[in-house]
Amino acid sequence: MDLERNISARDSILGSIRGHLVASAPHDAVHAESSEETMTHLERTISQPNGAALSLVEIFKDNLEAVGGHCVVARSEPEVVAALRDIICGLQMTPLHARRIALSNAPTLEPLLRQTEIDVDEIAVCPSAAELFAYDVGVSTAQAAIAETGTLVLESESERHRLVSLVPPVHIAIIQMTSICLTLGEALAAVRRGESAEVSPTITFITGPSRTADIELTLAIGVHGPQELYVIVKEGLQLTDN
Repeated sequence: MDLERNISARDSILGSIRGHLVASAPHDAVHAESSEETMTHLERTISQPNGAALSLVEIFKDNLEAVGGHCVVARSEPEVVAALRDIICGLQMTPLHARRIALSNAPTLEPLLRQTEIDVDEIAVCPSAAELFAYDVGVSTAQAAIAETGTLVLESESERHRLVSLVPPVHIAIIQMTSICLTLGEALAAVRRGESAEVSPTITFITGPSRTADIELTLAIGVHGPQELYVIVKEGLQLTDN
């Protein structure tokens, strides 16, 4: 009887492995295509189980929104400015206020915020750790994103954004469309630096708003970080400094 149970358990495990290998085949085929490196992110599509084909941006947006984040795709710099204006003005109609805005030191951000001409009390670049707790919104860029999980990747060598992205109750991140990767492995390869392939000493992964659960599995949002996450995906060329 024990032998029969062991054989049944083994068959069940092997069957599960075979099923997952079949499910991963479309992704393996995508990685195997030698022409993938020359594809644009708009052209690159991933086959879904239902037969549909989605772009990396669509997959990222769907997975980010599935975990409670918000995603806006902007096709030009004026659209980025408009998205920022709409997000912050909308937040000002809620208890989140959005009157004090903290920015990372990415040089593109302050000119973008100034262009919105929104009515706020303060816009500050990299306030101190103690001061950040008095800000309503933190705005940063992101160096990469993982489409299959809706995850942002922030690395400290590029900008001072770790506390700005973690302390205020709202985080707004701006990312280039070309920085969206399919998998974690691709994202880590994208943020490696130089010929030595070194990575930043601090890499932050953000998947949706902060959430935690106690021993009774009661979910709480925003206890250990932002309770709202907005991502603006910028198509086309890099944002310019004004």
